[in-house]
Amino acid sequence: MAKYYPPVTFHFKVVVLGIPANENDMRFSEASGLTVEVPTEEVAEGGENRYIQKYPLRPKYSELVLKRGLLINSSICDWIMLCIDNFSILPKNIDVSLLNEKHEPLMTWHLVNAYPTKWTVSDFNASQNGIVIENLQFYYQRFTLDKS
Repeated sequence: MAKYYPPVTFHFKVVVLGIPANENDMRFSEASGLTVEVPTEEVAEGGENRYIQKYPLRPKYSELVLKRGLLINSSICDWIMLCIDNFSILPKNIDVSLLNEKHEPLMTWHLVNAYPTKWTVSDFNASQNGIVIENLQFYYQRFTLDKS
C-alpha cells in the first residue's frame, strides 16, 4: 500500500500580491517558467591539460508564463496595461501555490519583483470552435520556495 502520492499538476493558484483580485483572477489553466539554472564558466587551468575547471555564475531564472481563457475586467490585466501603455513599470511579487485536496498550499513559489513583459491572445478563427486564450508573461528577479 502506497503511503505517499505525488501532488497533481492541475490544482494550483496564482496571486499577484498588492492587486485586489477577484476569484477568477487567480485561476489559470497553465503556469510555466518556475525554473532556475546555475550557468558555469569553463576555465582551462594552465599547465594541466587533462581537465577543465567549471565555476558557477549567477543563477538565471526563466520568465513566468500564465495561460487562461480571456478574462474580461481583470485587475491583473489592468496592471499589465498600465505597465505597457504608460511604461509605468510597477513590480509586484507573485505567489504560485500548488494546492492539496483541501485547497491549502503544499508549496508556494514566491516570485520577487515581477513585471509584465508580454501579453498575447490566441488567434481568432471562425472555422474553429474554441475559446480565446490569453498568455501573460512576467520577468522576475528570483523566487523563494516555501513548503507548508
